[in-house]
Amino acid sequence: MKKGGLKFCCLVLFFIFIFTSPMMAENTTVNLVSRVIESFDNPEESIWIVRGSKFITEGFPKSSFVDAWPEALFGANKEGLDLKVLGVAAKWDRQGYNFLEFIPADQEGNLKPITIPGKVKSIDMWVWGSNYNYYLEVHLLDYKGIVHTLKLGDINFTGWKNLKVDVPGTIPQTGGYLTSQGFSRELKLVKLVLWTTPRERVDDYVIFLDHIKVLTDVFIPRFDGDDLVTRLSEIWGGNNK
Repeated sequence: MKKGGLKFCCLVLFFIFIFTSPMMAENTTVNLVSRVIESFDNPEESIWIVRGSKFITEGFPKSSFVDAWPEALFGANKEGLDLKVLGVAAKWDRQGYNFLEFIPADQEGNLKPITIPGKVKSIDMWVWGSNYNYYLEVHLLDYKGIVHTLKLGDINFTGWKNLKVDVPGTIPQTGGYLTSQGFSRELKLVKLVLWTTPRERVDDYVIFLDHIKVLTDVFIPRFDGDDLVTRLSEIWGGNNK
């Protein structure tokens, strides 16, 4: 191809991009909101199972809800709010890649993942660290039944800190088929996992967790006949999937 023809093609592609980009942007509607999916302030309703890995010391882990809060989030709490955090003490019998699992459950102790509304952009939470070289993960279940592991961050710091992770676009949150749930395919928080590292001490560890929050797009697209989506279970007695 001659240089003149190449330049002409480049100009054509440039103008197509310039004029179609605004149109594409206009067709993308979002409604970003911040939602707290776990505050830990209601121990009667907030049930978390804490499990240790193979070499956990007998009698551990120990967990309880504690009257405390991150001052960076709530200040001095002069309003007198009944704020609590989840505290866990742990020990292991040997160093290595040990772990703690924090698993949401129901009143009967059955595992109950937390459904996250909308299309999730990011997840953050407050963690009280004691300067151990450990790290924290969040495990998310997609609508296909696949669990995705995201690293929230290292916790080799002292006191409260906000940890955040962006949810990558490679995790599916929408599907091609219209079902009784619409096009939305909500993610579920299956568990949090704390990992030790091989060279770090494991004989006396404490951590506190608070305020799991998401930034999520809750926009619901409208179309002619969208009211039928909410009526599908009514029409077929809840058997439609």
